[in-house]
Formats: sequence, structure tokens, C-alpha cells
Amino acid sequence: MYLEHLSLTDFRSYAQVDLALGPGTTVLVGSNGLGKTNLVEAVGYLSTLSSHRVSSDAPLLRFGTERAMIRAKLVRGEQSVMLEVELNAGRANRARINRANPVRSRDILGICRTVLFAPEDLALVKGDPSNRRRFLDELLVTLMPRHAATRSDYERVLKQRNALLKSAKSQHYSRSGVNEGHLATLDVWDAHMAAAGAQLLAARLELLEKLMPKLATAYGQLTDGSKELQAIYRSTLEEPLPDDDESAPHAGGPAAGLGALYGLGIPELTERYIEAFAASRRREVERGLSLVGPHRDELELILGQAPARGYASHGETWSVALSLRLASYYVLLEDAAIEGNAPILILDDVFAELDVQRRSKLAAIVSSAEQVLVTAAVEADIPAELRGAQIRVIPGGVVPVAEPGTVVAGDSTPVDGMPAGAVVEEPLDEPGHGH
Repeated sequence: MYLEHLSLTDFRSYAQVDLALGPGTTVLVGSNGLGKTNLVEAVGYLSTLSSHRVSSDAPLLRFGTERAMIRAKLVRGEQSVMLEVELNAGRANRARINRANPVRSRDILGICRTVLFAPEDLALVKGDPSNRRRFLDELLVTLMPRHAATRSDYERVLKQRNALLKSAKSQHYSRSGVNEGHLATLDVWDAHMAAAGAQLLAARLELLEKLMPKLATAYGQLTDGSKELQAIYRSTLEEPLPDDDESAPHAGGPAAGLGALYGLGIPELTERYIEAFAASRRREVERGLSLVGPHRDELELILGQAPARGYASHGETWSVALSLRLASYYVLLEDAAIEGNAPILILDDVFAELDVQRRSKLAAIVSSAEQVLVTAAVEADIPAELRGAQIRVIPGGVVPVAEPGTVVAGDSTPVDGMPAGAVVEEPLDEPGHGH
């Protein structure tokens, strides 16, 4: 798969920009702050419906605007597909596939597959467990888009159950105590959350069986092999947290993990959750939040004999973060059942952060991908293996380096009050379609 054309309207810093691309490597070069990352961020958004830089869509809309558009033409083998996503302020986003009627934005998941490397990836190693859970769930949805609903259902039930626990907490510390109505309702939500949690946990475990061998391989390719990288999924079903501090370590050493949970079906996992909720009810009511469930689980990264978080050097941390992304790429590549469905690799300002050895090893690994998009502030940061087509990013637009003086649609020159290259199109506002 490769991206042939990208068009942005009111996305981040761009009023309008159009970018022609092709297979192989394309390097986007420009000074910091001109919008290189904004371009690849839009491509990544098509894959995950989220940004690798911010947690909400609001910053993606150009300041002062109410909507932004991302349009892309993808080539998959002998076929091409047009994707359009409209990001809206204060209402549901919309999407279209091949200019058909608008659909829910999540209906496009799985069409554009990307793996994005960025400086923010250090948080996958150094950050709290939510970063690693998000990594797992985004890869899960990219690989199996149906699990977008699994994830959404669990988050909805969790929100409802937490609201009930918060209410029960206030009753617990009042004179009346927790009333029977709260307890009966909590039993109902326990059942809902157990079912939704079992679905999400089973999906994560299925993904991890594919990911873990690839992770060890990727780390070996990026380093001298003196240390082994492994990942251990720690579930609150087996290792409940001692308090409501998510950063607290789980019990057990490097050998602990999910041995007893792998292979269990969804009915068995559901029953385990119901039992765990019952055992944790007093603590959950006291704290007013759910302490057991996939939202509290951890993917612990072990480098050698020690946790990578807190023990890995800066260089090792980078190698672990890169290995997680490379392992994702290998999983998606293995899953590419049809020719031309390989994921697009995006390396956003990564090489400036790496030493010469890691630059060279990473470049050698990714150079054979069908399409690689690289951003850099300095051309010298790009390894020789990735010196492909080059596009210079300028204020408000882009210029192909191969054709100096030819400005691609999207420069900041106004024409009749509109930016050059602007595409005028009605918003995707047909009724009956939600986010």
C-alpha cells in the first residue's frame, strides 16, 4: 500500500495543502515549526482516528475554524481508494469512502494502515501504563477493525460503572450508608463490565501472541544482542493493584504474567471478572472507581533482568521504543493477506534523536518497505539508505526539491481570498451518521 495523494484543508497550520507522493522513500525536509509533522500526523490519523501528539481532535483544527478535512488517495495493489475524513468542532466527525455517502468515521479503520515512529514513542517505555495500553489497542484496531467496537463498548460501560461507584462512595460516607438500590445496580454493571472486559482482554491476549516474538526479533536487529527484550502482560485479574495509584508496580517478578489466562475463552474470563469485582467491591466503593479491568492492566517491558522503565539507559530506551513500532510493522506485514496491503511506515523526526549506529540499523530495516515517509529538519540526519524523493516544507505549503521553483498547491499565495489549490466541497453533513 502507498499514499498517492494527500490533501488537507484547515488542518493544523494548513489552510490548504496538496501533496503528491509515490512508492519508496519520500523525505519531507524543513525547519522546525513549518508543519512537517502536521502532514504525517494527518496520514497517521487516517489509520487510528487519533493523533500521536495530542489526546483530542480540537488542536487538529486550524485556529479559528470549525472543521478540518483530510483527503487521501491510497493505492493497494491494482486498486485505489479515496478516503475523506471531516473533523468537526462540537459534533461527530464524518468520513467517506470513494466519495460515497458519509459513514461513521470508525468505518474507515483498517483501510489505511500505518506504523508511525516519533519522539513521543519514548513515553511507551518511560511513561505510565496508559501509554502501553493505548499502543496495544491502536495496533489491535488497525489489525482487526471490529475491535474498535470492543474498545468503545468497554469504555462506555466503565464510565457508567465509575459514575455508580462514585455515587456509592458518597453514600458510604454518609449516615445512611450504601443503599440496597446501589448494590443491586452495581451487580448489573458488574455483569456488563465483565462481559466487555473479557472481550477486550481476550483480543489483547490474541494480539500479544503475535506481537511478542516479533518484539524480541526487532530488538535483536537494532542492538548488539547482548540483552533480550520481553514483554509481560500483567492483568488485574491475577495481580490486583494495592491501591488506586496506577503507577504502583504489580506483584511478581519477570517470570510472572498471564500463564493461567492464556487459552481461556471469553466465558471463563467473564466469570473471572465477576469474581474479581466481588472481591474488590469494598475497596472500589471506598475509592469510588473501578480498580479491576483491562483499563488497569500493564504491558511491562523487561530488558535483560530489569524493567526497562526506570532502568534502561537513554539509548536502550530508544531501542525498546523503536522495537515496539518495528514489531507492530512485522505483525501487520504478516497479516497483509493481499498483495499491496503492507503498512505505510512514517518516521517523524526520529533520526535526529538517534546515534549513528541506531540510525543505520533502523534505516536498513525499513528501507525495503513499500512506502516510507520521513521528516527531518536537517537533510544530513537522513541515512544514505533512505535518501529518496525529497520535498521541502515551506510556510503554508510544500516544494518538490526535484523541481525547484515549482510550488505544489498549498502555498500561502491567496487567489480571490482563498489559498492556492483550495478544494471547495460541501461538508459531510448528511444526517443519521455518528462518530
